[in-house]
Amino acid sequence: MTLPQTVKQAREKLTALVREVDPKAADWVDQVRSARDRTPSVVVVGETNRGKSSLVNAMLATPGLSPVDAEVATSTYLVFRHGERWASRACYPGVLEPVPFEPAELVNWVSAAHDLPEGQLPPRYVEVDAPVPLLERMSVVDTPGVGGLDTVHGELALEAAASATALLFVVDSSAPFTKGELAFLHSVGERVETVVFALTKTDQYRGWRQLLDANKALLSEHAPRFADAVFHPVSSRMFEMAGKAPNPDAAAMLRERSGIADLQAALQELVVGRASMLAEANALRALATVLAELDVRLAGEQRALSTGEEEAEVLRARREELNSQRRSSTKGWQLKLRGEVQRARVECAHEVSRQMRDLQTWFRQAIDVADREALAKLPEQVDAALQVVSGRLSALLANRLAQVTDTSLAELFSPDELAVIRSQFARGPHQPVALRPPDKRPPTAEDKLLVFMGVSGGLGAGRLAVLPLAGLGVAALNPIVLPVTVVLGLGAGWWMARTRKHTADKQHLKQWLSDAIADARSTVDQVVAEQLIVAEQHLSLALDDALGKRVEAIEAELRDVDKAVRMEAGERGRELQTVTRRQSELRSGRALVDQLLGRIRTVRDRA
Repeated sequence: MTLPQTVKQAREKLTALVREVDPKAADWVDQVRSARDRTPSVVVVGETNRGKSSLVNAMLATPGLSPVDAEVATSTYLVFRHGERWASRACYPGVLEPVPFEPAELVNWVSAAHDLPEGQLPPRYVEVDAPVPLLERMSVVDTPGVGGLDTVHGELALEAAASATALLFVVDSSAPFTKGELAFLHSVGERVETVVFALTKTDQYRGWRQLLDANKALLSEHAPRFADAVFHPVSSRMFEMAGKAPNPDAAAMLRERSGIADLQAALQELVVGRASMLAEANALRALATVLAELDVRLAGEQRALSTGEEEAEVLRARREELNSQRRSSTKGWQLKLRGEVQRARVECAHEVSRQMRDLQTWFRQAIDVADREALAKLPEQVDAALQVVSGRLSALLANRLAQVTDTSLAELFSPDELAVIRSQFARGPHQPVALRPPDKRPPTAEDKLLVFMGVSGGLGAGRLAVLPLAGLGVAALNPIVLPVTVVLGLGAGWWMARTRKHTADKQHLKQWLSDAIADARSTVDQVVAEQLIVAEQHLSLALDDALGKRVEAIEAELRDVDKAVRMEAGERGRELQTVTRRQSELRSGRALVDQLLGRIRTVRDRA
């Protein structure tokens, strides 16, 4: 039996077992599995002039759709999704609304060789809806290639790839892997699950097979995880020529020789299958949470059936202890929470200062050694670097708040209680708690220097700081979720490049650099402070709610104890046997879930 079949069979069997004990918990497991994103994503990355955007156009069977990467000199991603009709919009995650525009104007929004429409700011990414069959199965993301994969663009591409179902890495037949590409692939091996290789321009270089062997040798040495990777030789030009062929037979031959159809088929098989296993893994993790809760509940029933009044006394004492903590005027747990948040504030302030200082030092040195051409590109690189830094700060804030929650909960509840609370919050009907972004300032001329946008890994869609109320960091179980948005002044490089492109004086650029980074740092400091204030309020409410839920659970356990005490000895013995059997089945199921998740991880790492 294959792994997908084994996982499906185990999931169905364990969900049926859970349904016997708690039907609502089983319904939640089904909801977790069905709530997955139905459309997997493929992120396309590669150096400039590797034929990346041309390959995207061929895959989508729409010549000229994505502007060729030789023209693109921005940090803008292109996200192609399926739609019944053509539509496009410039996206600014955060407080700015998307700006719709005609698809024919796409090149003006994503290419440095063209001007943005008057009065518009550069988007962080552009979404295009297209009635293309391939997009019914997957979305395709075309990332900027300018600057090389060994610059800040490489880090942006890596963050985008980390959130994708698969990464399509594009190299061409003219030269072996560069140092930057190999370094990028080495990093990818640690952060991205699935990587597919495309070797482009095979119709232009007869020796592409020898180059392919050289590339595989380089991978074995510098990125051994991909030593046995399959390369798909393709020719976007031949695919485009097929559309102009004089007859159907010639068109079919050109399409076959282009290799595009084989690449499409391989991506669909791999990506769609991968997405299916991801849904099963999410369902298994949900099952693990529910099984842990039910194990604790059945253990309580066992104690109630075995010891009776002794168990009731223990529960009453615990109930009074928790109620006392809720009523306490000092609320020591709140003071500890406040102290942890203050410590997080200090750590974030130090990190903001260090990141911005390092960024300024690096670019000042780059300005000193830059020639005229390199100098013209520096402002745009500052823009991209600020996005990278803000993403790092978002992750730092998210992780630190998760640690605050872990510490606070661990001091309030025992491990068994945490297992119950985790499941209660994961299955709760409440909506996720969302931190609002800063209020938008009235527009001024200076606003063109500060494009307010939420920054995250991937496509900037908002990094979620998951605060697991069990202290175990299980993001897929949807406990309290706080979208932590660090808002930065981006687009400053674009403004400089557009309005002062004739003033390439180094000293002037250094002054602009200092001003731009100072503005960005001021914005980050303000937003981090606001987010921590709101986070403290939400965490305080969440912990109080957790105390209340635990008291309610104890009340329910006390009712079970009273019921057990009133049972006759024979009936109590039979009930104890049933509870013991169910608990054994649940524990065996939990062990099976852990085993299957381990096998899924192993298969993923080998992919």
